[in-house]
Amino acid sequence: MATRTLLTAALPYANGSIHVGHLVEYTLADIHARFLRSRGDDIIFLCADDTHGTPIELNAARQGITPEALIARSAEEHQADFRDFDISFDAYGSTHSDDNRRWAERVYGALKDAGEIDRRDVEQTYCEHDQRFLPDRFVRGTCPHCGSGDQYGDACEKCGKTYEPTELKEPRCALCGRPPVRRSSTHLFFRLSRHAAMLEKLVRDPKFLHAGVGAHLAQWFEKGLSDWDISRDGPYFGFPIPGETDKYFYVWLDAPIGYIAATELYARTTGKVKDALTYWAADADSRIEHVIGKDIVYFHALFWPAVLKTAGLKQPDRLIVHGHLTVNGEKMSKSRGTMISARRYLDVLDPSYLRYFFAANLSATPEDIDLSLEDFRLRVNGELVNNLGNLANRALSMLASRFERRLAPVRPGPGQELVASALRQVPAVRAAYEKLDLRQVVRLITAIGAEANAFLQTQAPWAKLKTDAEAAHADLSDAADVVYILAALLEPIVPGLSTKLFSQLDAPRLTFEQLAEASPRLLDRTATIGTPAPLIARLEAGVLDGLVAPEAPAEVTAPKTQAAPAQAKAKSPKSKEPKAPAGPPAEIDFGDFLKVDLRVGRIVTAERVPKADKLLKLSVDLGEETPRTIASGIAEAYAPEGLVGRHVVVVTNLAPRTIRGIESRGMLLCAGPGGADLKLVDPGELPPGSEVK
Repeated sequence: MATRTLLTAALPYANGSIHVGHLVEYTLADIHARFLRSRGDDIIFLCADDTHGTPIELNAARQGITPEALIARSAEEHQADFRDFDISFDAYGSTHSDDNRRWAERVYGALKDAGEIDRRDVEQTYCEHDQRFLPDRFVRGTCPHCGSGDQYGDACEKCGKTYEPTELKEPRCALCGRPPVRRSSTHLFFRLSRHAAMLEKLVRDPKFLHAGVGAHLAQWFEKGLSDWDISRDGPYFGFPIPGETDKYFYVWLDAPIGYIAATELYARTTGKVKDALTYWAADADSRIEHVIGKDIVYFHALFWPAVLKTAGLKQPDRLIVHGHLTVNGEKMSKSRGTMISARRYLDVLDPSYLRYFFAANLSATPEDIDLSLEDFRLRVNGELVNNLGNLANRALSMLASRFERRLAPVRPGPGQELVASALRQVPAVRAAYEKLDLRQVVRLITAIGAEANAFLQTQAPWAKLKTDAEAAHADLSDAADVVYILAALLEPIVPGLSTKLFSQLDAPRLTFEQLAEASPRLLDRTATIGTPAPLIARLEAGVLDGLVAPEAPAEVTAPKTQAAPAQAKAKSPKSKEPKAPAGPPAEIDFGDFLKVDLRVGRIVTAERVPKADKLLKLSVDLGEETPRTIASGIAEAYAPEGLVGRHVVVVTNLAPRTIRGIESRGMLLCAGPGGADLKLVDPGELPPGSEVK
């Protein structure tokens, strides 16, 4: 029996919406889960909402609702966002559940019975006006190290140093703005310091944690691990600690226990396993893997394993750590419009674009990712649309239109070598998935697509139709087999697009498990394909401009400034005389218009022309024996790397012209006033050489 794997993503906090920064993690985890399923593993993928803590309580109070109502609303919103982003959780729970309460009490009882809970008096900040002890983030003041003002009670955003809330200078309550006082309260501590030797050995194990991340954690052992305060004073939205008065479990105790509770939920709702101990018992035949951001490694690599071991439960086998996301090179910001919520994205774009872009930038190391919107657009258009989408549409549309959707029998030749070449790449793709080197996965997949596109370009089945229809039919059918392979390889990354491809091929889902067979079965050549359609639309720049827009401030207050000197004069831009409106265009005869031959072309290569800022040299496939060279003045509007694979409309019967030493044989149709505002006319995903009427 295959080893069971339990995979989790970090629990999103129920106090806010999912945004694109969060989606790096959930996309990474989902790709890993889908690959393991495709490989034939016995895997479950779990998550839950993290629902406890003072911010939840206070946010609910501001909205005039109960914390329970707030977290219920968040749970509905979060799960809808995950579903629409194709995140395939097998169970999704809540840390405010009976399962989690029972498990939190069980784990705490085990820690207490083991003698690992210590009771200590702690001096804390207390707001007499709000009548509550203030958590770290609810105290603001001046940093005791660098003197920066308006800093949180746990760490300075200016100098990065950490401290206790009681160390802040000129502290004030973040709720009412009044200075807090200091009061002593008895708290419960987990004796983390006793587990230092075990934890240091664990974090240095590369099978458990990336070596670079493990090395970063070494600083905690050098200065000595501190025991961990696991209690909070009321009022606090969370679980009361059994046997204590007005004490609650700190959110970071019961939040990771939510992984166990989600497993209990999975067991109860599916009946596929008896209970959570199938995975979490100390001797369970299972693997546990957590996907987390590098900002919460401390909790998952130190606190969590020590708590599990003391409680007699299984420790995680692996932490998969990822970096943070920036947008256009900057930290995400509401004021700049770059704190893009999942729902805001989904209202504008297909989730496949973002899943693909993240995969193309994720490696096995916890590097940060920059969502450069221009790079995003060019990458998606150049690889996902022009390479992979174009290949599928070229092959399948011609099979449908010229061969009644029938596939040709297998016959020896370059097409079968193309299929064999694609199959030879499958082990490398599989190995890259296993290493979580998704960047390499995408490189390998796009290389297979590029090879297949080059095959079609060389074989030119559209040109063979009149001279050797059987060869053309075989070429297209072999290309369809490669499309089938690519659909399987892409499925973990863009499951929505792979599902479309399986449907257009009218073929069953193909998996990595099936591709691992010595002679994997590909398309049934006695069958017909389904109905082809363009796989995914191109991304235009204007769409992304609409996606990133600064949020308008709720209130604008004019800053106090000194009056400008009386002699200062406002400068105004130089004005230009308005141009006279253009008159009506000169008329031509209908016969003259009919002389213009418009055809669909596909750009094969594009490069800049030296010392000609506005000019690009293009090679355009028009369904002829060889591509045509066209010099086009669109360099201000389009980067050459974003044009490869794009379909365009070409005037094909213009007399050749020599432009900057380039013999140009055709002209591309564009719209717009010129310069950077030109837009290529898009004929859709029609085969090169199709007439435009």
